[in-house]
Amino acid sequence: MSDTATTTATKTEESTDRRLNMIEAINDALDVSMKRDDNIVIMGEDVGYFGGVFRCTAGLQEKYGKSRVFDTPISECGIIAAAVGMGAYGLRPVPEIQFADYIYPGLDQLISEAARLRYRSAAEYTAPITVRSPFGGGIFGGQTHSQSPEAIFAHVSGLKTVIPATPYDAKGLLISAIEDNDPVIFFEPKRIYNGPFSGYYDKPVEPWKRFDASVVPEGHYTIPLGKARYATRGDELTILAYGTMVHVVEAVCREKGIEADVVDLRTIVPVDIETIEESVKKTGRCLIVHEATRTAGFGAELSALVTERCFYHLEAPVERVTGFDTPYPHSLEWAYFPGPIRIGEALDKILSE
Repeated sequence: MSDTATTTATKTEESTDRRLNMIEAINDALDVSMKRDDNIVIMGEDVGYFGGVFRCTAGLQEKYGKSRVFDTPISECGIIAAAVGMGAYGLRPVPEIQFADYIYPGLDQLISEAARLRYRSAAEYTAPITVRSPFGGGIFGGQTHSQSPEAIFAHVSGLKTVIPATPYDAKGLLISAIEDNDPVIFFEPKRIYNGPFSGYYDKPVEPWKRFDASVVPEGHYTIPLGKARYATRGDELTILAYGTMVHVVEAVCREKGIEADVVDLRTIVPVDIETIEESVKKTGRCLIVHEATRTAGFGAELSALVTERCFYHLEAPVERVTGFDTPYPHSLEWAYFPGPIRIGEALDKILSE
């Protein structure tokens, strides 16, 4: 397990370490949760017999039956609306949206219903739903299968937004999300579903190749939502990232010999501002990296928070490296990603000031 900013995991059963990729860890989290709570149901397009387009729900319908793991029509608004109703009356639905790009028809149900239900009913009803969805690029999915819409949900009061970077975190965070009494958006970075990419990080890698996976304990454990972890520690600067970009910035820092506090946010709402503030006040420099488009991306919020809280400790302006303000490209996606060249230039700039 990686060094953490806080105590991150609570184990409730004996566990044995084994190595899983993120797909396997997510499947394990769903299995462990369904075994413990009969009110948990999984729903979505092709999640049943087929086991999900990325196989995250493979074997679960056979194990728990068609009443707890079931396929839905191709209707994202219907999937989310049904989940909200189920949650209000005692179930804990885990709907899957096949790609994050398809989630937009369900925004009204998520924003106007799920996120508001506790407030609007004076806590008489809640919406304990966890919406899982693969997001981001890296599999040549083009503009309708590669988007990173996390900032939309970060803007909505009443929603929590979680983005794991490792299999260990994916399992612990997903179990926490499912057990939470309020709605959670759980984005899964598809580029690292099968493990961190090898090589120089700006070149395509066979996306289905099995890479070294993370150590993931058996049984039930949770990671609190809203607690970041230090992926690496160093005094030269703080780098804030989440999902795939955690691995990219780690690789760039290793290649350039830079010792940085790489803070894996894990959860962007609630964000662990205490850990961010602690690190930036120590290093005096801050770089923010995310794959989503730049304008009004979550990096803008992070930049504002760092500037508001750490202004007198900063030795250089806060820098951002992000995706571009364009529709997601197909043939040029490896130029669209923040990679070694653009991140390296930002590092050189911030460390020279």
